[in-house]
Amino acid sequence: MPQKDAPFDDLDRKIITALIDNGRASFAEIGTAIGLSATAVKRRVDRLRENRVITGFAATVQPAALGWLTEAYVEVYCDSAAPPRRLAEVVRNHPEIAAAMTVTGNADALLHVRATDVEHFEEVLERIRTEPFIRKTISYMVLSHLLPDSPEAGARRSSTQSSPPSATRPARSDAGKTRS
Repeated sequence: MPQKDAPFDDLDRKIITALIDNGRASFAEIGTAIGLSATAVKRRVDRLRENRVITGFAATVQPAALGWLTEAYVEVYCDSAAPPRRLAEVVRNHPEIAAAMTVTGNADALLHVRATDVEHFEEVLERIRTEPFIRKTISYMVLSHLLPDSPEAGARRSSTQSSPPSATRPARSDAGKTRS
């Protein structure tokens, strides 16, 4: 069976690595580091973008600098009639949800939520729970990041929210694991 050509080669991988390390690096800087001209790097980056290998460029932002001081992971349990595309529609309506994915195990989905404080997190959780197909949630508050340079900690991750929502409803505080 003939081997299908890889969509990119080792030089492309080096360019991608350089851009991940520093998205503001010039084509000349990348070229010098990997042994190509700036023009050749630009051509390759353009091709990688056309082929959707590179899908965009982003700034690395510390969530706390934007006021997102509280963080939690929320397991979501849905009624059997809730397809993933319906859950995706719902999570897009909550700017506090930094990431969402369907998962194996007992939960149907896992949400990574950032909020200004515990009260704001609780308000977000209450909004999520109002969806008719969500049966229950289990929340885990993040206390600290053991890998502070990971994307989950805010490293090498763009913030799609420019600032946290300013209006939060007063709510009771729940600093631990929340079950519904």
